[in-house]
Amino acid sequence: MLNFQLDGSVAVLTLDDGKANAVGHEFIDALDGGLDRALSDARAVVIAGRPGLFSAGFNLKEIQKGPDAAARLLNRGAAMFLRLYSHPQPLVAACTGHAIAAGAFLLLSCDTRIGATGEYQIGLNETAIGMTFPVFAFELAHARLSKRHLTQAFVQSTMYDPANAVDAGFLDEALDAADVVGRALEEAARLAELPTDTYGANKVAIRQSAIAAISASIRPETTA
Repeated sequence: MLNFQLDGSVAVLTLDDGKANAVGHEFIDALDGGLDRALSDARAVVIAGRPGLFSAGFNLKEIQKGPDAAARLLNRGAAMFLRLYSHPQPLVAACTGHAIAAGAFLLLSCDTRIGATGEYQIGLNETAIGMTFPVFAFELAHARLSKRHLTQAFVQSTMYDPANAVDAGFLDEALDAADVVGRALEEAARLAELPTDTYGANKVAIRQSAIAAISASIRPETTA
C-alpha cells in the first residue's frame, strides 16, 4: 500500500495498492505511519501515486456497508486531510495520473502539487454521484481552488485535464509524466532548506480558520 523511502532530507511516500489507491482504513493507517516516520527522519515529504493514478477517491465498498461504516470512514478521512493540511513539514504531491473525489482532496491538502500531463481526470464528482460534501471539503475547496472555478469544480462536478487543473487550483504545475516525481523531489528538497519550525508555524497560522473548522467537525473515535 505505501512504500517509504528517503531521498536525502525528503521522505517519499509512494501509494500503490495495485488498484484504485482508494482511501480506506488501511490507506489512512499507512499514510499516518508514513507521516509519523517523516517527522523523525526527514525535513520534507513527497506523496506520490503509481503511474497513471494518484487516487480514485474513498473506498466505496466500505461506504456501502451502511451509514455507520460510511460515517466512520468519512470521519477518519477528515482527520487525515486535517493532518495533511496542517503537517508542519513541506508537503509536495506528485500527482501521477487520475485524482478523483478524495484523491483530489489529497491534492488540495498538500502545499505544492506537481501533476502529470496526459488523458487524466482531476476533480470532484460528488454531485454527479449524488453525494453531499462534509465540512473538510468546503474548507479545502474555498482555501485552494480558484474562485473562478469554485462553482464548476465543487457544485457542477467538472472534471479537469491536468493543464486545466492548474488553472482551477488542483495543481501548481503539469509536466511530462516521466518528470513528475523528480520535479516533486526537487521542489521538496528546496523547501526542506527553509527553517522547519517557522515553515510549520506560518502554515498553521495562515490556515488557522480552515484548520479550526475542520477540527471542530471531527467527532472523537470510540473504541467500542
